[in-house]
Amino acid sequence: MKTPITPRVPGAHSLRRRLLLGILVPVTLFVGFNTFSLYHQTLDSLNTAYDRTLLASAKSISEQLDVVGYDDAAELRATVPYSALEAFEADNQSQMFYRVSTLRGEMVSGFEELPVWQGQIPDRPPYAALVDFYDDRFRDRDVRVAVLLQPVASPNGRTMAVIQVAETLEVRETLALQILRNTLLRQALLIAVIAFTVVLVVQRATNPVRQLSRHLQARREGDLSPISAPSAPRELQPLIDATNEVMQRLHHLLRHQKRFVRDTSHQLRTPLAVLKTQVQSALRGDVEPTQALHEISNTVDRATQLANQMLALAKVEQLRQQSTPPITRFDEVLRGVALELSPLVAQRDLDFGIHTEPTAIQAHEWMLRELSRNLLHNAVRHSPVGSELSVDLRTDGRHVALTIRDHGPGIDDELATRLFQPFSAGDVRTGSGLGLAICQEIVLALSGGIALNNRVEGGRLTGLDAVVRLPLSHTSSDTSSGPPGAQSPP
Repeated sequence: MKTPITPRVPGAHSLRRRLLLGILVPVTLFVGFNTFSLYHQTLDSLNTAYDRTLLASAKSISEQLDVVGYDDAAELRATVPYSALEAFEADNQSQMFYRVSTLRGEMVSGFEELPVWQGQIPDRPPYAALVDFYDDRFRDRDVRVAVLLQPVASPNGRTMAVIQVAETLEVRETLALQILRNTLLRQALLIAVIAFTVVLVVQRATNPVRQLSRHLQARREGDLSPISAPSAPRELQPLIDATNEVMQRLHHLLRHQKRFVRDTSHQLRTPLAVLKTQVQSALRGDVEPTQALHEISNTVDRATQLANQMLALAKVEQLRQQSTPPITRFDEVLRGVALELSPLVAQRDLDFGIHTEPTAIQAHEWMLRELSRNLLHNAVRHSPVGSELSVDLRTDGRHVALTIRDHGPGIDDELATRLFQPFSAGDVRTGSGLGLAICQEIVLALSGGIALNNRVEGGRLTGLDAVVRLPLSHTSSDTSSGPPGAQSPP
């Protein structure tokens, strides 16, 4: 049974869409601006070409002028047939009009209703002539007008003529629209080619992502093996590595969960069966009620201890998967645990001493407390009555070493090989075999080490040393400079 595919969330971003928009929008804006700029540049070139035609028309008219008299007394004459302008008309769409007048505005020839020029010659005319170009309205039509100030001389006189030539804009507008359509067509074709190329490239670029998705969907349920994609692009490798790391953590968690469920069901079955037998025996009257209650209480205590220790073992794994733990003072935690266990120490009349140095460990306080309690409780439980028990916490600047020395019977070689395995208690009547397993899991989670060493002096076994080494946090150098704690009872 395959896991159902998660439906797409409405409004979720599409990588392909973002790539397409990120590429096509700037390209379209640039092409649009380029089209606008190109169109206006074409219009300027078009106006320049047609303005040159207007200037040629005005010069052609100036050749038909004659003058009699000089300056203010000059009389300007013009014989300009309309056929003189036909050669300059581009086609039958536009019309040309002219007006010849004196500098004082007196009409000489042409269309009288053509407005008199009121402007002035630019400082730098576009051509080698006294010419000015401007837009105007004539007979309710837009026209382009060229004004030429042309000196007129003859054997009988000399004066200055004002020649105005106007042309309607049909030809210019038609040609401009044609250029605009051609330009837009080419630019649209260019955008289409770019869009097709971008879609093709994006489709090919995102194909490894779809292949990876299909590969993951085709996996069997519960398959958390690492993804093998040697041909994937380099850009996908960080994602693949992160996914493999997550799968490895999930695999570890699932394996731990299965082991926890298996061990719990197996280990709790025994005390519950014993408890049921004891209750049935008490109900039948096989034992005295007081003795039965004591036996039931001991069984419940063992089951409670077992459940608590198994929950502690599971909590170690839970804390291991969390983010960076806080900085905790190990020496303060250790002295607190010693104070909690002081009634047990006093009950066995132990000569107890503790020596600590200020140390900071990057660990959850619960981990350090559970580690200290299990090791110290084991040492108290296995120490002979009236013997010595010492706790020593020292640092070398990089690591912290916790040493707990008792004068108990030590451990034999056969038990030492499996002592840190779950449910491998030295005495099944007094323990569940999880205490040292919890300690080892905590130490491994903190990147440290733990060892149980028999202490031999003069060829004789004198006790057991439980040694734990853990790395210091980066702030420990500040705290380790303080004075070490002196030996004192808890």
